[in-house]
Order: sequence, then structure tokens, then C-alpha cells
Amino acid sequence: MESYERYVILAIIFSFARYTSASVTHYSIPEEMKEGSVVANLATDLGLDVKTLNQRKMRLDIIANKKYLDLNKETGELYVVEKIDREHICPTKSLASCYLKLEVILDNPVRIFNIEVEILDMNDNAPQFRRDAIHLDISEATARGERFSLSNAVDPDVGSNSVKTYHLSESECFNIEVQTGRDGSKFADLILKKTLDREEQPVHNLILTAIDGGTPARSGTASVIVRVLDTNDNAPAFDKDNLNVKVMENSPIGSLVIRLSATDLDEGSNSDISYSYSLYTSEKTQETFNLNPATGEVTVKGILNYEDFRIYDMEVIASDKGASSLTGQCTIKILVEDMNDNHPEISIKSFQSPVTENIELDTVIAVVSVSDKDSGENGIVDLHVPDNMPFKLRESSDNYYELVVSETLDREKVPEYDITFTVTDRGSPPLSDNETMTLELLDVNDNVPQFPQSFYTIRVMENNAPGALLSSLTAFDPDLHENQYLVYFIIEKEIANTSMSMLFSINPENGNLYALKTFDYEIEKEFLFHIEARDSGSPPLSSNVTVHIIIVDQNDNAPVIVSPWRAQGSVVEEKIPRSTDKGSLIAKVIALDTDSVHNSRITYQFLQVTDTTLFSLDQYNGEIRTMRMFSYRDPRHQRLVVVAKDNGEPALSATVTIKLTTMETAVKAYSDMTEEPLEYDIFSDINLYLVIGLGSVSFLLLITILVTIVIKCQKPKPSKAAPPSRNSVISERNSTIADSTLVSNDAYWYSLFLAETRKGKLVVRQPLPKGSRYIVSSIPRGTGLTDTSDSAASTLQVRI
Repeated sequence: MESYERYVILAIIFSFARYTSASVTHYSIPEEMKEGSVVANLATDLGLDVKTLNQRKMRLDIIANKKYLDLNKETGELYVVEKIDREHICPTKSLASCYLKLEVILDNPVRIFNIEVEILDMNDNAPQFRRDAIHLDISEATARGERFSLSNAVDPDVGSNSVKTYHLSESECFNIEVQTGRDGSKFADLILKKTLDREEQPVHNLILTAIDGGTPARSGTASVIVRVLDTNDNAPAFDKDNLNVKVMENSPIGSLVIRLSATDLDEGSNSDISYSYSLYTSEKTQETFNLNPATGEVTVKGILNYEDFRIYDMEVIASDKGASSLTGQCTIKILVEDMNDNHPEISIKSFQSPVTENIELDTVIAVVSVSDKDSGENGIVDLHVPDNMPFKLRESSDNYYELVVSETLDREKVPEYDITFTVTDRGSPPLSDNETMTLELLDVNDNVPQFPQSFYTIRVMENNAPGALLSSLTAFDPDLHENQYLVYFIIEKEIANTSMSMLFSINPENGNLYALKTFDYEIEKEFLFHIEARDSGSPPLSSNVTVHIIIVDQNDNAPVIVSPWRAQGSVVEEKIPRSTDKGSLIAKVIALDTDSVHNSRITYQFLQVTDTTLFSLDQYNGEIRTMRMFSYRDPRHQRLVVVAKDNGEPALSATVTIKLTTMETAVKAYSDMTEEPLEYDIFSDINLYLVIGLGSVSFLLLITILVTIVIKCQKPKPSKAAPPSRNSVISERNSTIADSTLVSNDAYWYSLFLAETRKGKLVVRQPLPKGSRYIVSSIPRGTGLTDTSDSAASTLQVRI
């Protein structure tokens, strides 16, 4: 409120009757005061008690206007409710003052106070023109000093805030003069200070600015667009005064020779141009060429012949259509050019076909001549053959050419050539002609038979039927006829005194390979030989391919149980102490399969067992161990049926039956006498009762024999001998084994001996003849008997 106090003028006029309505309170405020601004404190100015304003129902009545002001009944202040626009309240500019009339009414007693609030003008409006653009048309012939009235600007403000002057943007041809009207309004006249030229500048764009007298000053602008009206003061003009034009002979009637173009800087009818021949143009020229008066196009009207008439001269006049017509002229020389209207000709004098594919280089295939009836450049011709062919042209004499072989020919790549001879003259546009001849190539035997592969691997299932088709080995020869007829045969090769032709045969016509016998994987696993393909050319050509026959194994051999050893169809009987601990090794079943690795993988399972809770069988190594100790309730006799099954499809198997008899306390007491009780593998036909009855003398004798065998076989460092055990007693049975037997493979080894790897002991699996000797040339790995040697081929001698 303090910012507006300097604008509020309090002029309180009292009449002689102080409490009558004739008194008027006068206030002055500027327009555009902010909402909430306080105009005056009426309670103070009117001498009213602020505390009684609500009780006396003080109210404000605005006469014939919106409610721009209101009273605060708590403080008695008169304040602004809505911004006040003086130009809206008092739109008539002739009024010098603008008032808001108010009445303040109070009850108890009733009092009415007249209030006048004068609205003072502020420079809040800029001058405005009635139109944003002022258009003037002025002829370029108008004299200097001519005046043109411009519409004035209007400013709603009054007094010094209204329009005071005008300003014109910088112009070379115009300026303004400011005039004052009778009512004090300002307006401007446009004055021409330089002659106008429409061709130089057809339109003048000016800016007229009206400025008021307020502080700060406000302004408004309008565009003044002056269009210059044309007068016929420019003659038509051609781009060039002299033109040379070439036209081909035999040009069709109506074809365009040239399009003339004259320009006139004037506008309207002053710039409309028409074309015509001058008096200096000959009748021959006017008969041969037509001139369009509206467009200036010169077209062919008669037949043009280079040999009859070569040059035509004409003069063309361009006239405008102004009131006083102006003209321009142009000289044209038309030159008739010779036309390339004769095609070149080609003639084949000699052509040799067919030829062999091995024809020598530079051999002449054809002789060709060319000609053209035209003269000059149009009569000069060039002969061509395609660049992508193995031939080239060689000029033999004037306009004669020879076609010779330039590259080696190959019928297998390209059996024939369509040779196109193309002759072209050097005219513009060039004319050409062509002739196509077909050259056929004859085949020679220059390609060896080719197999798709250099090495064939053929897999054959064993037990195949004799005469079965193994594969088709077909070669390809790109030659023709007898040069591509192939014969197949097997290159002889002997393996173990057996010729390949006794094992395999091949169809000489189609290369089908057959087997002549049934193969057994366990005897023959692969064959390697060559097959040759030979064509029927002269001389014949051949190539061969390597064939690798792989015999694929079938599961045709059942596993063979080599441990525990037993006679054919017999049952293995074993005796074990009843006091055997849990986890003790009772027996180990070993089976061998002569099939391939995949088919010979063997797993072991119980087929039948007296008590499933008493024994366990490892399915991979065949070890039978106790799952618990024997109880007095367990039967004395246990029957185990073990099946060994291979991994083939379908699987084959073998079974072994083991009868176990448990010994009572006497055997247990004897077993307790040993210093190191061991877990031994199962063996057959051991008479444990004989061991018990021999006594201490036999017991010491057996220990001595066992120690001697171990020392001679393994040659270990002397150590204390181990006490005898039941598996070290070897039963004597009749056998026809030779005095010196060579154990040469693992299967034979496992059928005779069992190695206790943890104790380094050797256990005999089956009865051996007394006095026999075995030489083991290759001890299997993992037996524990080669501790003193790093070689897997250590020699072990066993004497019985």
C-alpha cells in the first residue's frame, strides 16, 4: 500500500451541514493498482468509530459500475478488489477526468456518505494502427515531391500519454511529414523524394512507427507496402544477338530446331512478346522452317537434305504489346549435318566347325570382311567379338579379319561357343550389325576318372552274409563316349597269404563292392586295399582310391567265468569259518568276454541267494563279501547263484553256483591261531578237513613251501614268513599240464592265479599238477606282484 500512497490525494470537502448526505469525499488513485491495495481509511477520514462499524452495518454501494473497491469492516479501510482499467471505465477520450462514484451507508443512525474516486491515467497502452499493413500503388512515372496520406495511429491513453510523433524506416525514395489535426491528433504524409523504377525495385517495404509521449514512451508499427506500377520503358531483348544451330538431315516434319527466348523487363501487356521474320529472311528459309509467333519455336517445315542445301540464314524480330511498341532482333544461322543413315555390313568368308578341344593356339577359325556405304566418320567401322571368349580378331588386310584361338579350349567346361561378330561404325549415333556362328568342340581323352573321396571308410558288421553289398564306389569322368566309360577292379594285395580278390569283389561296370565271405571281428578287424577306375579312351587314363574296411563287432560271445574255477556244469563248493567278520571277502567272480570293449563290459548280479541280508555282490568287480556276521540262526549251507552279464544288445550272460559251508568252533579256533587273519578269495575243491587233521608238522611244512614260492616268484627282500592260511593249501588233482607252461595273456593268468594286492600274496585258483612250472611273461598291472620292478613285462616263475 505504501508504494501507491504518493498517488492518493485526499481532498475532503465538507458542506456547512456536517451530517447530511451533501458532503463528498474525493480520492485520486492511478489505474492498474494491485488487488488488495488500500485506497484510504474511511473510518478515519469520515470520523467514524471503528469499533461500531459492524454494529452499524457499514456497507459500500458503487453507482453504475462493477465492484472494483470494497470496505474492510474491521479496520474501515477502502481497498482494491479488482484491477481498474481507466480506458475501460471511461472509453470516451474527450473526458478529461474519470471517476468512480461510491456511497457508504451506515445504520443506527442512518448516515450516507458520498465518495468520488478519480482514476488517474497511466501510460499502459501503446499506439496502434487501424491496419497492420498500408498498401499504396504508385506509378514509376510519378514526379518527385508527390504526397500520399497514411492512416494515423490511435492511443487509448490521454494527455501526454497519447501519440506525439511518427518515424519512417530508412528509405532512399521516401520520407514522411508529421501533421497535427484540429483535435490535436497526429498523422503523417508519405512524400516521394526520388523517381521510382519498377524494373529496378518493383516493391518498397517500409515501416511506419507511432510514438506516444509517456514515460517511458510506447510505440506501435505498421507496414507500408508501396507497389510500383509499370510503364512501357523497356524493349524486348534476346539472350544472344547471333545464334548458330545444327540440324540433322532427314529430320521429321515438325521437329524442333530451336526455341527463341526474348525477355522484356516490363510487366503486363508491356512485357507480352510476339515473334516474326524480318524482311531480310529469304522465302526458301521461310518455306523450310516455321516460326511460332507466340512461343518463338523454330520447327522443320520442309524436307532437309544435306546434299541440296547445307546453310539457312534467318532474322527474327521480337515486339512487345505496349501502347508504343518496342522491338528487338536476332540473327540465326542453321547448319544441316550429314546423317549416318547406312548400316555397316558383315560377311563370313570362311568358318571351321567342329574342331577338337586340343586345337593349337593361333589356329585360324574364321575369315570375316566388313563394309559401310557412308563416308567420313560414318563410313569407318570397327569389328568386335565378346571379350570373355578364348578368341581374338586379327586384321589381315583392309576390312578383312581372321578369328584365331587365343586361349586353351576345354570341352568339359564349355562344349560349344556361340561367337557373335559385331560391326559398328563411328557415326553419331553409331549404327551396327552382327552375325552369330556356333563353334562345336570335339572331345579328347584328357580327364582322368575322379572319385568323390580319396579315402573311403566302410564299416561292416561281423557275421555278414557272403555276397552282401558293402558300398558303391563310383567315379566320374567328364569326357564323352568311350572316354567316359569306366571299368572298376581291385588292386591285388595279399594279407596273411590271402588275396583281396578272395575276400571282396567289385562290379566292373558300376563299382558296387561286395563281401565274398563272412567276417569274424574276433579274428579279422580291418582290411586296407585300393580300387582302380580306368576309362576306355586311347590311351586309357585311371585313378585309384583307398578303401578301409572296418569289421564292426557284434555281441556274439557270451561271458566266460574263469574264477572261481569249476569243471563244466559243476558247482563250486567253498568252506568258510562261521566266525567270519562283517565285510570279509568270501569269493571273487571273474568273467571274460572276447567281444569288443563296449560289448565286453561285464556286470555281476545275484540271480539267487539263500539269505539276501548276509552277502553283498559288487556289480563291477564281482567281489562277494559278508554284510554281517553269521548268527546261530543262519543255515550252515548257503547257496549263491551269480550271473555275469555283458553290455551287448541283446545282452549275453553266464552263471556260476557257489555252495558255501560254514565251519564250527574248531575251525574258528584254528583260524585264531594265525598272526594275520586275511580275507581270501573263493576257490574250489579245498578240503579244509584235511588241513585240520594234518597237525602242526604239516602246518609248518606248508608254511615253508609257501614262503619258498613267494621268494622265487617276486624275489622280495627277505622278511618274516607269514603263517599259513587255508587258501595256501593246494589240493593235488590229476592234470595234463606240461612241465613248463607260458602264461601269455591276462585271461589265462586269471584262470590260474589270484593276487591278493593288499598282502602281496599269490593264491592258486584251481588244482595244478605237482612238479609243474609256469612262466608268466607279462604280469597284469595291479596284481601287486611287481613291486620290485617298474616294467609291466616282468617275468614270474611259479613252481608247483
